[in-house]
Amino acid sequence: MTGTVDFPWSLDGSGRTRATDHDEHVRDLIEQVLLTSPGERVMRPEFGAGLLAMVFEPGGPEAAAASQFLVRAALERELSEAIAVESVVVEARDAALVATIAYAVRRTGAHQVASFRTPAGVSP
Repeated sequence: MTGTVDFPWSLDGSGRTRATDHDEHVRDLIEQVLLTSPGERVMRPEFGAGLLAMVFEPGGPEAAAASQFLVRAALERELSEAIAVESVVVEARDAALVATIAYAVRRTGAHQVASFRTPAGVSP
């Protein structure tokens, strides 16, 4: 196996643990931060942005601004050594939230834009 273990864990076509390259691994780390609720991880109670719980918060421009601030703060706190956050946009779409993150991977210098969607109908 070369590279880093892919997230979520899965098998490749040969029955081995699926691996991924560095830039995709960084994207996987961002997804973990966004979808983990603070208090969910043992020994790391502050880890996570809590995007799943934000689905159930009241909407409006103030809520959008607050969620963007919380997401950006969590990414900068947890992944500042791996990425430079360029922008964060969080939008409500069809009973779910979509977070679009623009960032630069520090190790490779690659600029990326990735969107992450909370599953509709998921409770925190």
